Amino acid sequence: MHEETVYEALEHAPGDERHWAFGTGFDDPLAGVDTTVPDGVDPTDLGTYCLMLGDDALVLAQRLTQWITAAPELEEEVAVANVALDLLGQARLLLARAGSVGVLGRSRERATESIPDEDALAYFRDPDEFRNTALVEAPNGDFARTIARLFVAAAVRLALFARLRASRDPVLAAIAAKGVNELAYHRDHAARWLLRLGDGTAESHRRAQDGVDAVWPLLADLFTATEAETRLAAAGVAVDPATLRDEVRTVLLEVLARATLTAPPWPDDAPLRGRLGEHGPELAALLTELQGLAREHPAATW
Repeated sequence: MHEETVYEALEHAPGDERHWAFGTGFDDPLAGVDTTVPDGVDPTDLGTYCLMLGDDALVLAQRLTQWITAAPELEEEVAVANVALDLLGQARLLLARAGSVGVLGRSRERATESIPDEDALAYFRDPDEFRNTALVEAPNGDFARTIARLFVAAAVRLALFARLRASRDPVLAAIAAKGVNELAYHRDHAARWLLRLGDGTAESHRRAQDGVDAVWPLLADLFTATEAETRLAAAGVAVDPATLRDEVRTVLLEVLARATLTAPPWPDDAPLRGRLGEHGPELAALLTELQGLAREHPAATW
């Protein structure tokens, strides 16, 4: 029987099935979906693309969990946890897809054979093997900065997933079809907080503006395509991120204006770094927290 929550799965899963997983004891995350690679598509490109999207979700989920027990309201702790769980679910599916086309590399060598592909990719890659953007790995800062980052990240990801529903890859299309509703909630929840903070007290306005100012430069490389994205977009599998820029900018500017916040100048496109595995020390610290227990006890079961 499929378990409804991570906690139910941990409690009820039989012995040998209780491994490190984003939902230990859950069914195969890709069960019932055609995992055949579309004709004319390089499996390596597809796996790399899934890593990009999966790593963005995994790293941002980890950042958000750092607010649990520290959010300004009890209800917000529940909301932040739910957003993180949504992203974790997306990460699990995307990393499973990457594993299904053979993109495992050194992570599989470091993990035990009994560990699912998505777990090997999450827990047993080093920072230079991650393909997430600087936007999601940046430290949280205060609550206003976290909200500003979540709003930007959700706006970009929602625009992307809305288009990925038409992907020629049936797995990406299925993930996107499920994810758009989650991401619409993430974006709108963060937007409401920005309105509340920006149009609130002088102190909340100042913090919200500082958060926007800190996050805005991290937009610089979000709309630059990697070579794999360009090839996959031409094949009808991926989305060229440059095509998202105008839609995302319109959404961001409209919400900031309503929140009485000033949008900084739109940043010039910057060379890719995170998508190529170039990260700051912040990611290494985050991964130490995320991966430590699994690496210390790779064959452990709960």
